[in-house]
Amino acid sequence: MNRVHYKVIGLQNSTEKTQIKNALDKIDGVQMVNVDLGRGSIEVGYNDSTGEEEIRQTIEHTGCCKFK
Repeated sequence: MNRVHYKVIGLQNSTEKTQIKNALDKIDGVQMVNVDLGRGSIEVGYNDSTGEEEIRQTIEHTGCCKFK
């Protein structure tokens, strides 16, 4: 399993955390999502059927946070 870790700013509450998690869970190949509000981080585990660009775009399209 591949992993990618993003530092983000703007995550404010559990609703936004859930929005990001749900959006990422819809991507084929995503196997694990960990959103940490306190640290401002998102960690995603995925297999070869998806890529980092699709994951990053999905996070951006939620509008909940911005990348550091």
